[in-house]
Amino acid sequence: MKILKNIKLLFLSSLLLIGCNEDEFLEQINPNATTTDTFWGSEKQFNSALTTVYGALQFQNISGGELQYEMILGDIAGTESWYRPAAFRNLTYNDGSYYVTDKWNELYIGIFRANQVIQYLETADESIFNNTNKNEIEGQARFLRAFFYFQLAHTYGGAVIHEKVAETKEDLLKPFSSIEEVTNTIILPDLKFAQANLPISWSNSTDKGRVTWGAATSLLGKVYLFDEKWNEAATQFNEVITKGNYKLTADIMDNFTDLNEFNEESIFEVAYSAELNPGINGEAVDDNTYESGAEASTMARAFGQLNYGGYNTLLPSYFLHELYTSDEVDPTNGINNGNTQSRRMTASICPKNGESLYYNIELDSPDAKGWAFGQSAYIKKFTNWYHLDAEDSQSRSGINFRHIRLADVYLMYAEAVLNATGDYQTAITYIDKVRKRAGVKTIQQYLDENGGTFPQLHISKQVHGNRPYVTASTETIMTHLRRVERPLELAFEGHRWKDLVRWGIAQEVFDELRADEIWRENNKELLEIDEEGIAPLYIKERIRPDFILSSTNYTPSQHNYLPIPTQEVQTNSEL
Repeated sequence: MKILKNIKLLFLSSLLLIGCNEDEFLEQINPNATTTDTFWGSEKQFNSALTTVYGALQFQNISGGELQYEMILGDIAGTESWYRPAAFRNLTYNDGSYYVTDKWNELYIGIFRANQVIQYLETADESIFNNTNKNEIEGQARFLRAFFYFQLAHTYGGAVIHEKVAETKEDLLKPFSSIEEVTNTIILPDLKFAQANLPISWSNSTDKGRVTWGAATSLLGKVYLFDEKWNEAATQFNEVITKGNYKLTADIMDNFTDLNEFNEESIFEVAYSAELNPGINGEAVDDNTYESGAEASTMARAFGQLNYGGYNTLLPSYFLHELYTSDEVDPTNGINNGNTQSRRMTASICPKNGESLYYNIELDSPDAKGWAFGQSAYIKKFTNWYHLDAEDSQSRSGINFRHIRLADVYLMYAEAVLNATGDYQTAITYIDKVRKRAGVKTIQQYLDENGGTFPQLHISKQVHGNRPYVTASTETIMTHLRRVERPLELAFEGHRWKDLVRWGIAQEVFDELRADEIWRENNKELLEIDEEGIAPLYIKERIRPDFILSSTNYTPSQHNYLPIPTQEVQTNSEL
């Protein structure tokens, strides 16, 4: 994977030597040196270069622990003022903040690598591709480039477009393009090419983890969804559902551990490994392959509980915790076996009264510590709570990160159909597929049992008393999809802030949750926080003020997207 780095160094060195012909020996060519003229001469070399593009996915700000800074922006997470994510929770970050600069840099490393592969494929001899179709290599590179640009566009509100490898300083000086321009110039053409040239599945086991037609089609549908082209989005998602050979895993937890990776629900997944290169800190960048995952993820330690080797810098909000307690178990569903909490609650968060072991400790034992000082629950997703006593002290976790899975496609399809046709019954069908796998009552069950009405589960029962029941309609099912189903199913998977922004409801959500915090603060005696707290959250000692600043600081024009990093503005005169 260091070949490309050597090429880059050779290229920079050659620029410095241009015009310097004082000594004749400088003009002599080393026949053993790897250069851009000699490297791109075989199928193996193109695949080696493609591997480095996959390697960029493993960067912590793209698929690892540093995603916590985006995950905390919405309504599902909180933190403490002394933790680094607090600047993002309170919306006080700036154009020099770590995540703002690091994510930008890492995404452009991926784009640079993808551009190399795509550019040199244009002049490559077809005869060198014996085993892998040339278009398949290009399709993978173009999917990955589209993914990087999608992340840029919807994180920063646009991007600086680079379609070729820069050869001069002037080539780097490009203006900032809007989301629409980036989408039309790069993302859509790349995804359509990938969709037309990638296989539905790869036949060799060594190709596990390569992107497929399903990944390209799913991301294409998501691009249309974000662009509010509802019919086009629905068409793409329906293709994935009917032709993609995907299905929901029987156990939702299989999507968040290292036990059943690249499973039948996974559509686009990034590999990590804690075993390879032992002793190296998880933050180190190895840039290895799409399958073996030589680089470890730091996410587990960021999310894991402080008493068990983690940092718990990201914490479930009271809103999310209560939402999971409202995930009513369906006793007639065979997936349940005496549990009173939903399967996806057990897979996603750990409350004080959780129903599983937690880092091999019984939660009702004296050894279970941490549920105090306002912390009502901790994150389980993508942590090693299910098999280790504690998180790795070197921040190394081998749990893969899933960017796209079938449950997400079901929910995006439901949203597209609702917006395209108003067909809320079809939307209910696909929402209920997700709910049934979670082992909870479906919307249809609620409708059948309650005279055609169902509860608005996003409204805090603790704060407001009994929840209102509403009839099913395009509007009420959309509210359920936005405020209940997507946060329950997809919490801490990197989608929530982008969802709130594109729906335009961030301020509404912040205001509601801040009002709930104020009620809890004013009713601490009722909640018995000076003792052990009361159901369903068992908040103890204090009310954590997650939304005290974000509710007042939020300004859409300033916070919907991160600012262009200061170093980019200082070095690019076109910005």
